[in-house]
Parts: sequence; structure tokens; C-alpha cells
Amino acid sequence: MIETSRLRLRRLVLEDAWRIEELASDYELAKTTSNVPHPYPKGGAKDFIKKVGEKEKKGEIILLSVIEKSSTQLIGLINININLTHNRGELGYWIGVPYWGKGYGTEAAKALLTYGFEETGLNRIYAAAYTINPASWKVMEKIGLEREGVLKQHLARAGTYYDVVYYGMTRDEYYERS
Repeated sequence: MIETSRLRLRRLVLEDAWRIEELASDYELAKTTSNVPHPYPKGGAKDFIKKVGEKEKKGEIILLSVIEKSSTQLIGLINININLTHNRGELGYWIGVPYWGKGYGTEAAKALLTYGFEETGLNRIYAAAYTINPASWKVMEKIGLEREGVLKQHLARAGTYYDVVYYGMTRDEYYERS
């Protein structure tokens, strides 16, 4: 478990499934991601949690529930997909729509970035967002990731191709700034 001033980041449990489905079912959230389906399938979160557990056992992912301390509610998910061969990880996150604009994404991302470098020993952490989703790439900037470039029409969602902006940081850069 990782704690910040307002958040608790903890491992997923099956009891999180209903809340994940509730928040992830919002089209406004789903349209900003490349992997949250819309409509979100009933029962899909339980399958998702089980698959994550299998990947965790192999060391391929760190995926945590973002819990608001004041309400004890799950408000989002955050993860690092780990590439063991290259000792790097891709940071990903979503925060439920009712909690947007409160800095929770930045707070959670900063905490997991620290964990990824200091506890997991990753050499590089990077993240990507649709260029039309400035809220997401602003989180990346706020936690110190540097813009590395844009891949044009890199991802397709619902028949539309989207440009994707990438941000990243190496372990050396992280420690130089700490």
C-alpha cells in the first residue's frame, strides 16, 4: 500500500469490481482511454481483476486502486505495465469523472512514479495520452515526465485514429531531480 496526503493506493480486490464498473461505465471516462471498453460489460471488472492478478504474479504489472481517504471510496485505478526485458514501465491511470479536476490523478501518479523508481528499480517510466486529452498529459508534466514526441494516428478507437503524445523519464533523471 502507498499513502499520500489524500489517497491510499492499494492492491485490487474482487470487491472493487462493482465500483470499477460504476465509474468506468461513464462514456466521458472511457473515451479518454485506449483500453476501457464502452459500454463496460457487466461482470467485466471481475474478469479484469483476475487477469491483473495473473500478471502481478509474473511481475508484469503493478495495478492499484486509488482510494480517497476522506470517503474511503475507490475513485480510480493506476498502474505500471512492466517490460521485464528492458526494465521499463508504462504508467497508466484513470480517475472517475466525479473526481476530475481535484488533483487526484497527479497525486496518485507522483506516488507511483516514486514507487516505480525507488522500490521497483525500473530504469525508465513513460506514459502516453491522446493529444486531445490535455488533462492526462498535464498530469505527466506535473509529475516531471518530459515530452518525447507525438505518434500520429497511433491508436484507433471506435473507428477513429488518434494522435498520441508520449512522455518519459529515466531513473538517472528521476534521481537528478529528487
